[in-house]
Amino acid sequence: MELLERVAAVVDLGLVGRFAYMLTLVAVGFVARRLGVLTADRNDRLSQVAFYVLLPALIFHSTYDKRLGELISVELVAGLLVVLGTLIALSWTLNRSDDASVRSVAVVQSYHGNLGFFGVPVVAATLGSAAAATASIILGLAALLQVPLTVTTLTAVNDADADLARELRSVATNPVFLALAVGLGFATVGQPIPGAADTGLGWLSELALPVALLAIGGSLRPTGDEIPLIRTGTVVGLKVLAMPLIAWLVFSGLGVDTLTRNVGVVMFGAPTAVSTYVYAAELGGDEGFASVNVFATTVASILSLFVLLSLIT
Repeated sequence: MELLERVAAVVDLGLVGRFAYMLTLVAVGFVARRLGVLTADRNDRLSQVAFYVLLPALIFHSTYDKRLGELISVELVAGLLVVLGTLIALSWTLNRSDDASVRSVAVVQSYHGNLGFFGVPVVAATLGSAAAATASIILGLAALLQVPLTVTTLTAVNDADADLARELRSVATNPVFLALAVGLGFATVGQPIPGAADTGLGWLSELALPVALLAIGGSLRPTGDEIPLIRTGTVVGLKVLAMPLIAWLVFSGLGVDTLTRNVGVVMFGAPTAVSTYVYAAELGGDEGFASVNVFATTVASILSLFVLLSLIT
C-alpha cells in the first residue's frame, strides 16, 4: 500500500489509465484487423462514422459556446507557424537519401500529424472540453498548411503529377472543417443550442476517441520490404519527440497560457497521419516505408505523450 502511494505521488495514475486505455484500443483494432474480424470494409465504415459524425460533433460541441477571442490569438497562430516551419527545416536537413521515394516520405511524415483522428480526441480526453476547442483551431489552421505542403513535397521530389486545387477543395469541404466553421459561427454570434442537442452532441463526442483509435488500429500496416529502419527512427524521433518539445519551447516563449501550451504539445505530438500513406502511394513515395512509419509513430506517440503530459501537467 505504501509503495502504491509513493507511485501515485510521482505518477498521475488517472493519466496512466487513460493512456493505457488508448493503447489498448489501438491494439484491439490492429489485432481485429489481423484476425479478419475488422475487415477492410468494416474498418472503412468505422472510419466514416468517426470522420463524418463523431469528430464533427466533438469539434462543434467544444467550440460553439466559446468566445472567439478565447480561441484564436496572434500567439497561437505564430506558434503554429514557427513549430511547423522548424520541423520542416529539420526534416529536410536530417532526412537525406539518394532514394527520392524514401526521402520524400520521411520529410512529410516528420511533420504531418494525425491531428483530427488522434490529436483532438486525445486532447478532449486528457485536457478537457475547453482544451478541445483550442485543439480544433490548431487542427483547422495546421491542415490548411499540411496538405498543400505534403502534396507539393511529394510531387516535387518524386516528379509526380498531382491536382493541388483538388486537394485544397477536399480540405474546404471536409466535414471536420465544416463543423469547425459552424462552431466558430455560433461562437461569434453567441447563439446557444437546445439543451437536448447539447446533451446528444456530448454523448457523440465521448465516442470520438474510442471509435477513432479502433479505426487507426485497424488501418495500421507494419509491413514492407527492406525498410530503412534508421530512417524510420529519424521520423519517429522528429515527429513524436522533437515536434512536441519544440512546441513546448515555442509556446512557452510566446507567453501563452498553460492550457494552450499543453494543447500544442499534445497536438504536435500526435503520430504521423494515416493519410500520408495514401498520398505516398499516389505520388511516388515508398508505400512500405510510409506504412511502417505510421505504425511506429502511432505506438511511440501514445508512450511519449504520456511522459510529456506527466511532466507538464
